[in-house]
Amino acid sequence: MAQSLSSADLLEASAKSPALSAPRGAEPRFTTVLAVENMHCGNCMKKVEATLLLVPHVVAARTNLSNRRVSITTDVAPPTVETFTSALDAAGFKATALRSDPLRAAAGEDDSDYVRRLGVAGFAAANIMLLSVAVWSGHGGDMPASLQTLFHWLSALIALPAIAYAGQPFFSSARRALAARSLNMDVPISLGVTLATAMSLYQTVRGSEQVYFDAAITLLFFLLVGRTLDQVMRRRAKGAAENLLGLRTPVTSVLRADGSLERVATSVVAPGTRFIVAAGECIPLDATIIRGAASIDESLITGESLPRNVTAGDKLYSGTVALSGPLEAEATAAADDTLLADIARLMQTAEQARGRYVRLADRAARMYAPAVHILGAATFVGWMLAGQGWERALTAAIAVLIITCPCALALAVPVVQVVASSRLFRSGIILKAADGLERLAEIDTIVLDKTGTLTRGIPMLAAAPSVSDTVLARAAALGSSSRHPYAQAVVREASARGLVIAPIPDAAEVAGGGMRAEIDGNDVRLGSAKFCGVADADAEGSSLWLRDGSSAPVALRFEDRLRADAASVTAALRAKGYKLEILSGDRAAAVGEAADAVGITDWRGGLRPDEKLARLEALKKSGAHILMVGDGLNDAPALAAGHASLSPSTAVDVAQTAADAIFQGDKLAPVTVLLDVAKAARSSALQNFAIAIGYNAVFVPLAMAGVVTPLIAAIAMSASSIAVTANALRLGLAKGDRP
Repeated sequence: MAQSLSSADLLEASAKSPALSAPRGAEPRFTTVLAVENMHCGNCMKKVEATLLLVPHVVAARTNLSNRRVSITTDVAPPTVETFTSALDAAGFKATALRSDPLRAAAGEDDSDYVRRLGVAGFAAANIMLLSVAVWSGHGGDMPASLQTLFHWLSALIALPAIAYAGQPFFSSARRALAARSLNMDVPISLGVTLATAMSLYQTVRGSEQVYFDAAITLLFFLLVGRTLDQVMRRRAKGAAENLLGLRTPVTSVLRADGSLERVATSVVAPGTRFIVAAGECIPLDATIIRGAASIDESLITGESLPRNVTAGDKLYSGTVALSGPLEAEATAAADDTLLADIARLMQTAEQARGRYVRLADRAARMYAPAVHILGAATFVGWMLAGQGWERALTAAIAVLIITCPCALALAVPVVQVVASSRLFRSGIILKAADGLERLAEIDTIVLDKTGTLTRGIPMLAAAPSVSDTVLARAAALGSSSRHPYAQAVVREASARGLVIAPIPDAAEVAGGGMRAEIDGNDVRLGSAKFCGVADADAEGSSLWLRDGSSAPVALRFEDRLRADAASVTAALRAKGYKLEILSGDRAAAVGEAADAVGITDWRGGLRPDEKLARLEALKKSGAHILMVGDGLNDAPALAAGHASLSPSTAVDVAQTAADAIFQGDKLAPVTVLLDVAKAARSSALQNFAIAIGYNAVFVPLAMAGVVTPLIAAIAMSASSIAVTANALRLGLAKGDRP
């Protein structure tokens, strides 16, 4: 097993990190984070940043599309939040101060709201289409004109409230954009729906046959399908840095001068305050031990599963767990200045940088709004100049607006994501990030953590068959009362053999030593070599010792085994052309041994979180597109900084939140499955873009020429959406991906 990293080194490194503190002599900077609810695409991101940069004293503004946040940096104490929100409101964006609940901080529109609107639109479209079919079939003279008019009025009664409700997200967005004297994708959508509805109502009043309520509501239905899929995918990505801060202990047991204990909020505890930590509790703040000794589980910080023995004078860090105790400690940092908070800031910086990734659909949409308006206006003017009258000209213009509806374009990526997500789910992989597949398809370098990633991260008894049942049962009896990972490994092995484990009621845990108990008049101990009186113990290996009275101590050694397919998977990845590297916080010797076993020549051990981040930045500057695979809190900043990231299901919650995808099971094969599906998904998405572009190339000229009516335009638009969906469904037909 690897030795623990130096906590002092970690703290020193985090203090030196440019993401955490300004250089000497630099002007102080202040940061404000806002949630921007209606930021949907790359154009929105650029406009939000440009708007905020016009506010006095704002020196930087960085948007994060995945959780719809903007981080604003000012060179003076930040003005009131209203200064920023007012500027954004004038630009058509609704922004609010980040809410305290990290899971709802960037909530934006609720998924259920889109689902309700989608349901209303679908129900209305189905019923209006039934009425329309009856009207179409009666054009030959079988249906009286009065009955056709009645059906048109019934369609209007269904369509008008449904369109008013279902189209609200598009209408509101368009209204804000127009109020800010700008255009977005929702402006031509709203214009097309509104004109088609108004024209249909006018024609219904006149008793005309040219009624297109079905086109308007069907258009909204398909648009909402795309918007709902996109919204669901975005909701899966939460602010990992905020979730990380949720790991902090909210209450601290402060030791008062009179010796009494008072439970106070950790956020108000000042440096220099003394507090008590009981066995099993999480350390609330960075601190120095004043009195007591304990074993500390620092796996959350270092990734190392072996606890560190501490005593008076040693450092403690927020987020770690006291396996034994109690401890009296003195806080050395406030809640916002702890190592845990520093790592959160590293993650937030990495998240914001990755949030600038602009998808192909967003880039294609930049020219959409002005192009559609130009085409629609040109059609209307052309028909008017041709002397066809305003009704004919407006009908042709509406057809153009409906034909150019971005349904197929909007569905091109989300439907592929949903189909690919389902296929990955069958393979034991959960895709979380909205744009994760696109980034995964660009990967050329894979960086792996060791403990818990290449290995299972669970200590196992080495050479277990050589340990007798008698020794194992006695060790398990003592170990069953301990939380130490080696003691738990002994208990697991004993249980696997079917041995009876009888806990010892009077067993006591000695901090930094191990477990001891009086059994049949013998002093029985399970713990370190020194604790068990071993004079010449080989301390280099990872081991426990069992001493039963005067009998010779017995060594119990442990190993963190590689995943069963680690070597074959890494070989397959190299064969596919990927470059592989290991970055681990574990000790160098253990990392080197694992690297040799899987055939990876480029590896680094004993790395701090900021050193992992620095290595990734160096690789990125060299042009590498990195997939980071890790499982510990110390991997979380690197997971957020990688071009894409993956974590096992056994990873800590923060690592899973920071990752783009999570894989289940004991094998490493999901890494290859994920990359293969990502490349197939990229191909499918590009094919969908080609379908959408081809559809527009064929039908837009026909609509401008008056050949295509609004109804035919809606049918063609729906057909293009169906074609895009059907093409994406081919991605889900593959079988046998399950590792």
